[in-house]
Amino acid sequence: MKFYVFFKYILSFLFSILLISAPAFAGANVAVKGEGDEVPSYVRSNITGFDFHGEDLHLSSIAGAVARDADFSDVDLHGTTLTLSDLKGSNLNGIDLTDTLSDRVNFQKTDLRNAVLVNMIASGSSFAGAQINGADFTFAILDSEDQRNLCKIAEGVNPTTGVATRDSLECS
Repeated sequence: MKFYVFFKYILSFLFSILLISAPAFAGANVAVKGEGDEVPSYVRSNITGFDFHGEDLHLSSIAGAVARDADFSDVDLHGTTLTLSDLKGSNLNGIDLTDTLSDRVNFQKTDLRNAVLVNMIASGSSFAGAQINGADFTFAILDSEDQRNLCKIAEGVNPTTGVATRDSLECS
């Protein structure tokens, strides 16, 4: 019995050493889209100020990330998960957020001009102070208060889809 207890303590100690000495990376983790295609993952990462301009990040995950003042202009993020992320002040001009799960995301003071947000789920998100000229929100799920506030500033036509921002928000 004493050997078992001693062995258990040795294993616990070795496991603790292994965990402590394992490297922690602040950069992207990697998942796989298909054979040979890597999908970056920025789950719970601090990517404040990063420049992703024009990148293809579709199907990636940015859940729980802090990405304030980052440049996501002209980025393909369709099919991504942005849940619980903070994008305050980021440049999302021309971004493709089609079919994204974007619930409880801070979009405050972001540049969403000419963005495609078709079928986006953005319940519990905040768009206060966002620029949305030319954004397409067709079939997006938004809180009713956000939808009403966005209708107050909605204008323009999305250059990719040809849909008027007011029409996509179903403004009266």
